[in-house]
Amino acid sequence: MITASTSIMLDTRRPLKGGTYRVKLRVTFQRQRKYYGTQYALTEEEFSRVQGEKPRGRFKEMQLALQAVEQKAVKAIEKIPVFSFDAFDRKFLDLPARSDVFAAYEQRIMQLGQNGQAGNASFYETAYLSLLSYTLKEPPITRKGLSIEKAKERKEALLKRKKPLLFTAVTVSFLNSYEKWMLNRGKTLSTVSMYLRTLRTLFNDTIETGDLSRDYYPFGRRKYRMPSGKNVKKALVLSDIEKIFNYNPVHASEAKSRDYWVFSYLCNGINIKDIARLKYRQLSRESITFIRAKTERTSRHDLKPIVAIRTPEINRIIKKWGNKPASADTYVFPILTEGITPVEELARVRQATKTINKYIKRVAADVGIEKNITTYTARHSFSTVLKRAGAPTEFISESLGHSNLKTTESYLDSFEDNVKRQYALHLTAFRNADKL
Repeated sequence: MITASTSIMLDTRRPLKGGTYRVKLRVTFQRQRKYYGTQYALTEEEFSRVQGEKPRGRFKEMQLALQAVEQKAVKAIEKIPVFSFDAFDRKFLDLPARSDVFAAYEQRIMQLGQNGQAGNASFYETAYLSLLSYTLKEPPITRKGLSIEKAKERKEALLKRKKPLLFTAVTVSFLNSYEKWMLNRGKTLSTVSMYLRTLRTLFNDTIETGDLSRDYYPFGRRKYRMPSGKNVKKALVLSDIEKIFNYNPVHASEAKSRDYWVFSYLCNGINIKDIARLKYRQLSRESITFIRAKTERTSRHDLKPIVAIRTPEINRIIKKWGNKPASADTYVFPILTEGITPVEELARVRQATKTINKYIKRVAADVGIEKNITTYTARHSFSTVLKRAGAPTEFISESLGHSNLKTTESYLDSFEDNVKRQYALHLTAFRNADKL
């Protein structure tokens, strides 16, 4: 029988401050790997001493502690009849039978944080607090209008009043009521759907580990159907994009934000997190190659590099705003720095996105564009302009880094009205033929 293997390793993928790296337990099963954090962060030299044959002093203590962690993992694997990572998590992390939705959320958030997935951890926490607010009949916590301190106070107050929410209590009626509660508070169907996808994932995990019967699964056909929001047009027409290109910024912050937006548009709709992570070694004379952070973990078996062609405008933006000197391992743009934690990275990317959105909205207003423009608009505009130019959907899908055409089609905006009018004339082209 194929079973999982374990090892203690130094996670050099993400350096921390002071030249240290997190020491982790790695579990491998059928070519899939999962990492579990430990309390230790060491330099490569220190880790080598811990792993040596005769470590001394604190290095010996760490060696014994890490051996105990790995031995605990081995024993957990031995107790699992048919291995799965969810079953392993339950044994290794000493989880009780997961009957409480909120406990499952907290565990998932902790695991995501340990794996360095700060963005996903933050999103799960937002969905968790929304559901908790609903059960307590409190307004949902939002970032708008609240300082960080006030939002933290509200979160702590909610958690103090928290009571268990059993998976068996989350019925179709419960979900319909939650959806109505969200809509009454100004949230969109898309937001409801995104939050409830996290809950659906937890249901699937709990059923897979045998802690819940599938009879209690409330999602699917003839049960609760995930809402799909109206596809609001997000793309700009080419004439509006031209206005943004030709705009004369009034100060440096506006200029940088406009240029980052333009860079996103020209580089296949690259998002701000991926712009922040770009390093000079990913740039060749003719192109820029990157892998979307969003798919780094979910598609590791079939990672699709995205290649954006360098244009004179892209080169101008890099030359103006890029870090100097341009060494291979230096970030292209001054958004991130080496050694920061995943949480710090998330905060910087969010701040950069917030700043770009603030100024690109001002630019749009100044040039007479009435649409609500954000960094996301650049991505949709990239795909839609290509569509209107006659590019095949397959080419657009590859350029965006999508795994299937259905995802790409949801990005593509409809044709402009004047184009529709031209096609409509073809329906009665026989009238013109009669006059010939």
